[in-house]
Amino acid sequence: MVKVDINQVSFSYPSADVLHDVTFQIGPGEITGIVGPNGSGKSTLIKCIDTILKPKGSILLDGRNVLKMDSVERARNIGLVHQHGSSAMNSTVFETVLMGRRPHSAWRIRDEDIDKVAETLECLGIKDMAMRDFSSLSGGQKQITMLARAICQEPEFLLLDEPTSALDIKNQLEVLDILRTLVKKQSMAAIIAIHDLNLGARYADSIVMLREGMVFSTGKADELYTPEMIEEVYGVKAVVLEVLGKPHVVPVSPIKKESSDQAE
Repeated sequence: MVKVDINQVSFSYPSADVLHDVTFQIGPGEITGIVGPNGSGKSTLIKCIDTILKPKGSILLDGRNVLKMDSVERARNIGLVHQHGSSAMNSTVFETVLMGRRPHSAWRIRDEDIDKVAETLECLGIKDMAMRDFSSLSGGQKQITMLARAICQEPEFLLLDEPTSALDIKNQLEVLDILRTLVKKQSMAAIIAIHDLNLGARYADSIVMLREGMVFSTGKADELYTPEMIEEVYGVKAVVLEVLGKPHVVPVSPIKKESSDQAE
C-alpha cells in the first residue's frame, strides 16, 4: 500500500513561473484527478512528479523522495503515460509493451515477462494487435498501448497525462474502468491530468483544481463542481446536474470580460 505526498512543488521556466507551492496527498487505492483550464500547469505538474522536469519542493512515495531516486528505482515505482504516444517507435505492439518490463529484468526477457505482457494485452482488449507495428496504429490505439506498457511496469504510482484525449467514448470508458479496477485491486496511487471535468468526477476519488499554477481547491468533485467554482476558475457560466450520483458540468456560455471603458 502506497502513500504519496506532494509538498510545495514549484517550477519555473526561464520565461515564466508555472507552478507555485502545489501540495496535496494521495492514499493507497486512490485516483486523484488534476483539472484546470489550459495553462494552469497540469502537464507540467505530471512532468515534475516524474522528474522529467526538476522542481523545487518534495515528492514522497512512502517517505522516499522521488526527486532523489535513480532512473531504475524510479521506473520500478512510477509508471507514466504521456498525452500523446510516441509515433517513432520501430516495434510491434507486443515489443512496445514488453519495454515496460525492463526495470525489472533489464535486457533479459523471462517467461514471466512474456506472460505479463500477454495478460495485460488481454486485459486492455488489444491482444489481436500484438504483432502490429506500433507506428501503424491510430492515435487512440497508441494511447492504449502506452497505457499497457505502463501497467506492465507494475508500478506503485501511476501518472497519466490526458490518457483519453485520443480515444472515442467507448474506449475512454473502457480504459478508465480498467484503470480504476487496477488501482483499487493493487492498492496503487494514481494521478490523472484530465480536461474532461465529467470523466474526472466519475473516475477520480478526489480532485485537485489548478488555476494559474496554484492549487485553487481540493476535495471531492461534488464539493468542488459548483456553478460559482466553474465560473471563477474557467470563466464559463455552467449548470451542474447530478447524473448517476456524480456532478455533471454543462457549460452554457463564456463570460465576456468587460473592457476598461465599460468597467468605468
